[in-house]
Amino acid sequence: MTREAALAIIVGATIVLLGLLVWAWWRRTRRDSGLTAPVGEIPAGSSTLSAWPALYVATTRHGEPLERLAIRGLGFRSRSDVTVTDAGVALDVTGRPRLFLSIDRIEDVAQATVAIDRVVERDGLVRLAWRLDDGTVVDSYLRPQDASARALADAVAGILPPTKTGTDA
Repeated sequence: MTREAALAIIVGATIVLLGLLVWAWWRRTRRDSGLTAPVGEIPAGSSTLSAWPALYVATTRHGEPLERLAIRGLGFRSRSDVTVTDAGVALDVTGRPRLFLSIDRIEDVAQATVAIDRVVERDGLVRLAWRLDDGTVVDSYLRPQDASARALADAVAGILPPTKTGTDA
């Protein structure tokens, strides 16, 4: 086989692989097109309890840390800021509108080790379980940058009513 033939095979295989990746993502965005996140501002009169720089990792189906959802604004990993208030949690993902998760939307907060393409030290991620606009429960994973995942999880658990499971889940 000549060099030109080998190069043509490699280029062809790469184009086919890239095409399959684009097709798979397109199908995923069509599948998840009905899922919407609660875009909005922190309610007036709410007190900010803490703010955390973090890496937003992914949002997945609840209990399925390897099943990424392609929700608008939450499809890709990005830097973010997490603000914990007495009314809920605001998530500012770089380049996207603010998401505000009111306390009644938040189902649970815990620590995790694995999500999609991110594996960290034991309990190095925060898993925030919350409900979308249609009631579907999803898990969003965050990696705090300047503090421990336990500290962020405890801050969010501190605003949840006693009936929620908090960080012991």
